[in-house]
Amino acid sequence: METLVEIRDICKVYNPGENEVKALDHVSLTIGEGEFVAIIGHSGSGKSTLMNMLGCLDVPTSGSYYLHGHDVARMSDDELSDIRNQEIGFVFQGFNLIPSLTAVENVELPLIYRGVGKKERLELSEKALDKVGLSKRKTHKPSEMSGGQQQRVAIARAIAQAPPIILADEPTGNLDSNSTKEIMDILRGLHEEGRTVILITHDDEIAARAKRVIKIMDGKIEEDYENVSEGRE
Repeated sequence: METLVEIRDICKVYNPGENEVKALDHVSLTIGEGEFVAIIGHSGSGKSTLMNMLGCLDVPTSGSYYLHGHDVARMSDDELSDIRNQEIGFVFQGFNLIPSLTAVENVELPLIYRGVGKKERLELSEKALDKVGLSKRKTHKPSEMSGGQQQRVAIARAIAQAPPIILADEPTGNLDSNSTKEIMDILRGLHEEGRTVILITHDDEIAARAKRVIKIMDGKIEEDYENVSEGRE
């Protein structure tokens, strides 16, 4: 398995000085291409800060982060933006859909920013909505869909241009049990297609559906293990 993510001795400090907060405390971690990893921790554990590092949304105070062998900490803002656009599909708890746009228009939006032509954009968006089972809802706006359907639109938006990494931050946090199962089945399917799926959660049951679980507490990795019971209902 090729190494995708390599984090070496990362620290993230907020408010340096007397009132400093060490959100990440000498964290080292390797994730291979095609893994399905859950990073679990309670509020304040450092898991969201770690997600921001992995997603190139923030840079460490010290330490190194290599993505595909490239040192992310040394990249410019433009280079980081390119990585976010090309390499990573983000899925957030809050869906982050534009209320005035239809499902297909929401999926198309990041493709516009990437300079994808109109015809290809529509084809990619419709294909992504079909993959998450929403081809018949493509002209509906968010207010006309359930929470689970809105999250599936958000996943379609994340995967439309087939990024190799899916980074999902509490993707089932606002959903009922049936919708949660649907979303987790979609994420598992993306993993089986060969994508690297990194799932951030506070929920042990959600983490149990991943192949590997990394527990973080007080900015440090407490446990990192293969999940032998993965997939059991």
